[in-house]
Amino acid sequence: MKSNRRAFLQVAGSSFLGLGAGHAKSIESPKSVILVLLTGGASQLDSFDPKPEAPAEIRGEFGTIPTTLPGARLCEHLPLLAARMRHWALVRSLSHGENGHLPGTHRLLTGSPMPVQRGTDLDNVLSRRDWPCYGAAVSHIRKSDSGVPAGVTLPHGLIEGSLTWPGQHAGFLGPAHDPLLVTQDPNRPDFRFDTLEPHASVGAERLSERQALLGSISHATDARPHHETAFRMLGASQVARAFRVGSEPERTRDRYGRTSFGQTLLLARRLVKAGVSVVQANMGIVQSWDTHSDNWGRLKTRLLPWLDQGLAALIDDLADEGGLESTLVAVVGEFGRTPKVSSLPGQPKPGRDHWAACYSGLFAGAGVRGGQVIGKSDSKAAYPVTTAYTPYDIGATIYQVLGIDPHTEIVDSLSRPMAINRGKPMEILFRGA
Repeated sequence: MKSNRRAFLQVAGSSFLGLGAGHAKSIESPKSVILVLLTGGASQLDSFDPKPEAPAEIRGEFGTIPTTLPGARLCEHLPLLAARMRHWALVRSLSHGENGHLPGTHRLLTGSPMPVQRGTDLDNVLSRRDWPCYGAAVSHIRKSDSGVPAGVTLPHGLIEGSLTWPGQHAGFLGPAHDPLLVTQDPNRPDFRFDTLEPHASVGAERLSERQALLGSISHATDARPHHETAFRMLGASQVARAFRVGSEPERTRDRYGRTSFGQTLLLARRLVKAGVSVVQANMGIVQSWDTHSDNWGRLKTRLLPWLDQGLAALIDDLADEGGLESTLVAVVGEFGRTPKVSSLPGQPKPGRDHWAACYSGLFAGAGVRGGQVIGKSDSKAAYPVTTAYTPYDIGATIYQVLGIDPHTEIVDSLSRPMAINRGKPMEILFRGA
């Protein structure tokens, strides 16, 4: 019981996020987004854009396999994904100019560059000068008392030691709009969020008393918005039920894989079904896909098989349940990896370094036309040879799917009206190449 109470307090105060909502304009019926984040940056050459004809120092160690798309091949360790490419649009011409994790992650999670005024503020305190993430923007623009959080981040934040990655929270919009941060692995046997519902012994009167007590304690602190959010969630039974991954049939959980990746994607599906607008599903800690060394060993034994199984089950279930029409699934990292194999000093196994000039991403659902490859890279997967798309464009696409005009203005930390996004929606995803 003590661990459950601690988990609830983490939920109540975990928010990383108000100002005027600006000029919001709804484009279409809002949909949900599952952002599957390949934390650290996955190698495009060893996953979605292999180059089997390239020299060994470019090609790497993996073979390739055919997919359901004529002429399109994937890495040999993605067989389930290869068999389901009819659902996916594969973009091989993503590109931007930031090879650092922090600015690259901020661009991907917010659709905007990291503020210049942030400077070298890289301590363990999340900066309120950062741009808001997508779930935070939804919370700000569409204020709701339903108790269903606009954004949820699973199964942990992006934190390395004392350094917290930027772009994960509401930034200058304030803590009231932070996404809900879940800090438990849903693959753990003791994963429980039944504390999101009041115990049967806690009636409405006692719950109200507890809320008043917390309010008196946190009246002058930043914790108050989080406590209020937590109590609203107590009344949103569909959210509490969504967290009960243990209620899924064993065979369903097995299909996703009994890994953190698989069970996180299962929970993400349950959360969007419960009404959450944006779920950020972190596939590993910040360095998981940052394969400077032992690139092929780490990809082959853990990362690719876990991702392949989890994505296959997710796309199958969304398609079978009718959720694919209303949910965008985006699978992407902050950048890719260098075309040329390299070795770090003192590391016996080679890998690849950071490379933002060209990388790949997968998109499905919410009207995306599946079964297509968009864009092309050169013979080394080093640079796009067709139209390049940036993290800003990914952000504009996400906002469009969420029913928010990417040009919606919000007021930044310097009291300036600014468009919420710097990119253009990737219309090619929906109309086809």
